Amino acid sequence: MSENKKEEIIKVNHITKRYDDNSVLEDFSLSVYEGEVVVIVGPSGCGKSTILRIMNGLEPIQKGEVTYRGEKVDGKLGSITRIREKVGMVFQSYELFPHKTILQNVMLAPVLVQKRDKKEVKEEALQLLARVGLAEKKDSYPRQLSGGQKQRVAIVRALCMHPEVLLFDEVTAALDPEMVREVLEVILSLAKEGKTMVIVTHEMAFAEAIADRVIFLDAGQIEEEGTAEEFFRHPKSERAKQFLNSFTYEKK
Repeated sequence: MSENKKEEIIKVNHITKRYDDNSVLEDFSLSVYEGEVVVIVGPSGCGKSTILRIMNGLEPIQKGEVTYRGEKVDGKLGSITRIREKVGMVFQSYELFPHKTILQNVMLAPVLVQKRDKKEVKEEALQLLARVGLAEKKDSYPRQLSGGQKQRVAIVRALCMHPEVLLFDEVTAALDPEMVREVLEVILSLAKEGKTMVIVTHEMAFAEAIADRVIFLDAGQIEEEGTAEEFFRHPKSERAKQFLNSFTYEKK
């Protein structure tokens, strides 16, 4: 990220998130700035995916607030709809409609939700599919694609909505190792273009390569925060060192 001061796009401010009696996040705060790539890492169950879902209005919170460019995002339908048009989310489970072709999946939301011209949307959708190497799959159905191909379609679908922020929730978790690289290369190319992104991942080499800022989460709290260089090369907390060591045992 540039040294120049960037505008704060999303602010998660002193939020508390509980499921019944289970506290997932307690007094949690995080800001995301324009053009920044924030990567959230941490052990399973620490609240990483929950943070993304809160940012996109998919999860209610008990305390605190979420703001988008200074505007509070509340539980009202209009507020949620506005943020989802600006904040795109890509899930690990693709969420593609099985009865629609790849092109129809990509075009659906821009045409129905944003009321954009169908011809213009189709042209852009085809360009985006070509960009990720899937132009020839436009008339195929999701069942005819590999996991890596379906995940690239999900990214294209999000991009076609012209989001200002992209959220990626463990997008390689369900993929075979051979398919991981093709998805990560697409995300890396978006980072090079200056897209604002928040990424939850367990791919540590990818996190180190792409992150402007790494957030290490443990038990719903930020245990450590810093640049990729600081976190991966010079972790400060014992918990972060322990976490990173769990990925390097093969080298011992």
